Amino acid sequence: MNALVISGGGNKGAYAGGVAEFLVKKCKMEYDVVVGTSTGGLLAPLVAIGEIDKLKATFTRVTQKDIFKICPFIIKKKREGYQTAINHLGIVRMFLRGKKTFGDSCHLKQLIRHTFTADDFRRLRASGKRVIVTVANLTNEVIEYKSSDEYDYDAFCDWIWASANMLPFMSLYEKDGCEYGDGGFGNLIPIQKAINLGATFIDVIALRPEMRVISSPPSRNAFHVLSKTYDFMLNQIGLDDLLIGQLEAAHKRVDMQFYHTPRILTGQNFIFDPVLLKAWWEEGYEVALKSTPKTHCLKPSKTARPAGEEKAEI
Repeated sequence: MNALVISGGGNKGAYAGGVAEFLVKKCKMEYDVVVGTSTGGLLAPLVAIGEIDKLKATFTRVTQKDIFKICPFIIKKKREGYQTAINHLGIVRMFLRGKKTFGDSCHLKQLIRHTFTADDFRRLRASGKRVIVTVANLTNEVIEYKSSDEYDYDAFCDWIWASANMLPFMSLYEKDGCEYGDGGFGNLIPIQKAINLGATFIDVIALRPEMRVISSPPSRNAFHVLSKTYDFMLNQIGLDDLLIGQLEAAHKRVDMQFYHTPRILTGQNFIFDPVLLKAWWEEGYEVALKSTPKTHCLKPSKTARPAGEEKAEI
């Protein structure tokens, strides 16, 4: 069974879209299951049914207004880059309305339904393929996996939305007495889920460099501190996901190919600028086209070893 795993990464999902275009349109890959977290979950449904052009047209034109009804931060485009600050007035409005988060991302919910239509969902069901998105159940402190073959159209769109809601900046999804948020809080690169589903070959789009070395400048404000804290946390979660996935693949003899970003694309995952998004999409396609993916095929050693002393060879 072939599987595609797409990691979380906010606006860097544009790069993943370019890689997915290469895999689906150029390589003619067919995936039985597509597993995505956060922005990966947004991409997954249309990738699964091959609607790459439609996905590209939408994702590369997204702006903050397409995501937020109330944006929790202010973004100013400077010559040297982007400057971000907390939108205090917007946050006050959220509190006055009795909301539990700093921002309202209901526009993203509408965009999901506009892009991934009920007809698309029926095509997905008819194809026999599955799309799975990860969500963080904050009430029970567990990661849950929501599959397209277990929910109707409206419910599944809600889970896609929940998977992409980075708290506390975006909306909190409440369902059956539980609170849900971005799946990246616990499973940023859901390789193990694909393996557990029975995948024997997995393409992994990891929106991070293979070797990540960073030295960020001093924080400018509270928002910058919070942003850097999230980056640190998600980086560690991503490293754990890669390691666990590789070890699980070794145990079950699963072949994997990794498509990493060639560098750190951005440290500001919430900034959606169509110019950048288009450039990253094209870069993702070109890098995938011109480079050889990292192949990871761990095979147990041929020499028998006592229990507890197994050794794997790359």
